[in-house]
Amino acid sequence: MKIELSVDDRKIPTNEFIQRILGNVVKAMVESLHNIDDEWKEISIKVEKE
Repeated sequence: MKIELSVDDRKIPTNEFIQRILGNVVKAMVESLHNIDDEWKEISIKVEKE
């Protein structure tokens, strides 16, 4: 699993451990949703501060 993290278009370096944690958390949340195929290819999340 490949994870890229950026804040305000600044890429934040992540090691394998952080990538695994972030990836597994997002994967678990998405796969618990209804109508999501387990064979997904890519998940994108955009968070904007109000």
